[in-house]
Amino acid sequence: MSRILIVEDEAIIRSALRRLLERHDHRVSEAGSVDEALSLEPQGFDLVISDLRLPGEPGTELIARAAPVPVLIMTSYASMRSAVEALKLGAVDYVAKPFDHDELLETVARVLHQRALQQGEPPDITEPGGERQTMIGNCPAMQAVYTRIRKTAPADVTVLIQGESGTGKELVARALHQQSQRAAAPLICVNCAAIPETLIESELFGHEKGAFTGASAARTGLVEAADGGTLFLDEIGELPLDAQARLLRVLQEGEIRKIGSVETRHVDVRLIAATHRDLRVLSRTGEFRLDLYYRLNVMQIDLPPLRDREDDILEIADVLLDKACRRHERDGLRLSRAARRVIRDFPWPGNVRELENALERGVILAEGHLIHPDDLGLGPTTPRPSPPPPAIEPIAPGGDEVPHGQIAETSPDEEEEDLSLEDYFQHFVLEHQDQMSETELAQKLGISRKCLWERRQRLGIPRKKGPRRNAG
Repeated sequence: MSRILIVEDEAIIRSALRRLLERHDHRVSEAGSVDEALSLEPQGFDLVISDLRLPGEPGTELIARAAPVPVLIMTSYASMRSAVEALKLGAVDYVAKPFDHDELLETVARVLHQRALQQGEPPDITEPGGERQTMIGNCPAMQAVYTRIRKTAPADVTVLIQGESGTGKELVARALHQQSQRAAAPLICVNCAAIPETLIESELFGHEKGAFTGASAARTGLVEAADGGTLFLDEIGELPLDAQARLLRVLQEGEIRKIGSVETRHVDVRLIAATHRDLRVLSRTGEFRLDLYYRLNVMQIDLPPLRDREDDILEIADVLLDKACRRHERDGLRLSRAARRVIRDFPWPGNVRELENALERGVILAEGHLIHPDDLGLGPTTPRPSPPPPAIEPIAPGGDEVPHGQIAETSPDEEEEDLSLEDYFQHFVLEHQDQMSETELAQKLGISRKCLWERRQRLGIPRKKGPRRNAG
């Protein structure tokens, strides 16, 4: 969430601008003059939006005094002279009043995006419909991804994104497009695996009326629709060989020919491709053209799987959980400590997409204010190796040792919030053993009956005995 300072002497304009920015998840502060703005320490903000004419000093005074924070100037005169003067003094851009809301939001997003990239922060990506999404994570592998995006985006070369399914390849493609010189042109996204093989050439390159059975009208292909902009081909390893040959001509000659047509058309398209498969291996087996692979692989960005991003997993989970809570109107729902451990230790073969689905399940199934491991619907995990904890007896709130096999008396909230994996086992067994058989308990915990018995012995949890029957 970005912090923005509005400097505007007209209260109506100031409040309207504040509401507009807050609706788009920005934190906003206000000032009516340069002096008031300086008292708020503008260097602590991500962006300053200032009117050019203010009581006292003009808004351009903030350009130097707020540095290195960018200053966006508003002018009611909309004259080229005032705009040029502001830019010469170092303003990042200007907008004319009365401003168009969409234009202003687009300018703000672009300025903040550029600032984030300059500082080496994860880039913001504007999704269809105007929603912004930030690439999450600061592990070394993701820092390398951000650096490669920043360097590659303006170069206007073909890019190959490689990574397992669910690692966020489309987010990288959107970041590349929005930081490129083609940002104002369309970004066309195509999942090659989702289109039937018999239709893929028609979808990509278009067709003339009567070119094949069912072609009742001429159709423009997606490559032509991306003319001047960016074409993102996800799962390009699934593209049939005939379509690969046509795509190669687009890259070599900048030309397309519709199915059923003898005419060629020139297109100016930047291609970004993504795959979870090894295209070099596919080329050896004849499933992918080697010459196309070399054309695609001008720049390569490798996305790490989620299991290799230990430091990022819980941060990503918190962001995805917050979104799921808003979608399902479950404000205040949190992950228990046991659930956080399960999320940290799970291998996540489906990567971020699988994590998002698990959290969605947890939000839907959770009955209290905490999400527990069984709400996530994941199988048993193999924890990452770690040094064994020292053998200590649990301490009661008053400082006395708790007899072996008993749980210290704490409030329900404290007990649930401070659950380790062993605590969770103890808590679950004691709470449910009156209603469940040993077999049912083991199934719910995802372990065998033998493992259940061994853990009972180790933790000193006696097995609940049923009422003794009288001999007849």
